[in-house]
Amino acid sequence: MRAVVQRVLQAGVELDGMAVASIGRGMLALVGFHHDDTDADYEYIAGKILGLRIFDDGSGVMNHSLSEAGGGLLLVSQFTLYGDARKGRRP
Repeated sequence: MRAVVQRVLQAGVELDGMAVASIGRGMLALVGFHHDDTDADYEYIAGKILGLRIFDDGSGVMNHSLSEAGGGLLLVSQFTLYGDARKGRRP
C-alpha cells in the first residue's frame, strides 16, 4: 500500500462534472492498494495517516495530527501509485 498525503484548505473529487466528495481544511490522501496488501497493512497506513503531525500547533510548529487538529480527511483511490512506466509511457 502506498499513500501520498497533503494538507489542504479544501479539496474535492468530481466525476463527470458532479461533485462526489469534498472537505474543508484537513488532509487529502491519494492511496494505492496492492493485491498483496493485508488487513494489517490497512490498519498500519490508517494509523500512520491519522497520526502524522503535519498541522500547526498555533506557535508555528507542525506538532498536531489530524486527530488533534480536527478537519476532514478525503481518501482517493489512486492505482497509478503502483504504475510501472519503465517500459513505454503508460503505467
